Amino acid sequence: MELMNMGKAAKEAAFHLATASTAQKNKALAIIADELEANADTILAANAKDIELGREAGLTDALLDRLLLNQDRLAGIANDVRNVISLNDPVGSEIDSKVLENGMSLSRRRVPLGVVGVIYEARPNVTIDIAALCLKTGNASILRGGKETFFSNMELVKVIQSALEKAELPAASVQYIEKPDRELVSQLLKLDEYVDMIIPRGGAGLHKMCKENSTIPVIIGGFGISHIFVDESADLDKSLVVVENSKVQRPSACNALDTLLVHEKVAQEFLAKLGKQLAERVTLVAEQKAKALLEGVAQVKDAADGDFDTEWLSYTLGVKVVADVKEAIDHMRVHNASHSDAIMTNSLQNSELFINSVGSAAVYVNASTRFTDGAQFGLGAEVAVSTQKLHARGPMGLEELTSYKWVGKANYLPRP
Repeated sequence: MELMNMGKAAKEAAFHLATASTAQKNKALAIIADELEANADTILAANAKDIELGREAGLTDALLDRLLLNQDRLAGIANDVRNVISLNDPVGSEIDSKVLENGMSLSRRRVPLGVVGVIYEARPNVTIDIAALCLKTGNASILRGGKETFFSNMELVKVIQSALEKAELPAASVQYIEKPDRELVSQLLKLDEYVDMIIPRGGAGLHKMCKENSTIPVIIGGFGISHIFVDESADLDKSLVVVENSKVQRPSACNALDTLLVHEKVAQEFLAKLGKQLAERVTLVAEQKAKALLEGVAQVKDAADGDFDTEWLSYTLGVKVVADVKEAIDHMRVHNASHSDAIMTNSLQNSELFINSVGSAAVYVNASTRFTDGAQFGLGAEVAVSTQKLHARGPMGLEELTSYKWVGKANYLPRP
């Protein structure tokens, strides 16, 4: 009953948000950004509790890194909110228009989705990202974070709801499910009378559970094995820089590199350089050919069944030697290349073959997989990285949080 009341309140809030002006929505976002900085000490103290409890619970370093807030990260989150203010409000804009032969002017106008339910794990920044993008697009949101982020999220939601009231918008525009009971997640997935879309942000298990149990449309994303293929024509020194960046800049991110594929003609030279560059930081998991070239220059172990299907989220990297770009593509087709994948090459033919063949949401030529991010794409903060093929793909920014309605205007025109 409590969740149903949240749904009713969210639907009512969404009705008001749908007609809120851009200025009013931007005012709320500006207050949120300012209040995040003004309440930094309280927020970071709450986050420290979550970190301490996480360590006691045996969370991995990767999960603790996702959970951690500090002054720099909190300032970055506040600036992301301000960046959303600067973005164009898509609500009310026309996608296209035409005049029919009967004189009717017909257009498609962007409108909010309504109520968005988001289920996420150890990422307190998601609380602000979702709230900011949903507010900008006139959507209400119901959030359910992981138990690991409980204290952090409680403080963040207080800031958001206080800002909403100061901007004269409904506090129920952003609500948070406080109880960690997993049964409430199951109830949320069935709340189709009030919730219009579900976005899970977490591991494969969470996505599978939402997809199988929800009566509400679900955006699948944030999971996938990210690959880089180093072609025989690639500049190896420049490729090494990109591979290192993709793996070690933030290994806990969903767009961090999981598997490196190397053309057999450059494998010996490139893997020798790679081993020396990453030897102190990264454990390499390699198939037989790659392992033989890496032994003696890096920490390396035999790849076991399932290793090339593992999203590492840590300082571990799968390595495989392949015959050519076609074998690289075949490997990726088998091993869940749906998120972010790249080719290092100076061959236009191979780059186009890779782009056209790989089924990922984001494909790169001579660039790091770490670019798959709403801010990097100029979208502002993102609600998720979608790896499905309907409605939205890749980083979901403002436009991906809207639908559209057909608008027909005529001079009292009956249908013949």
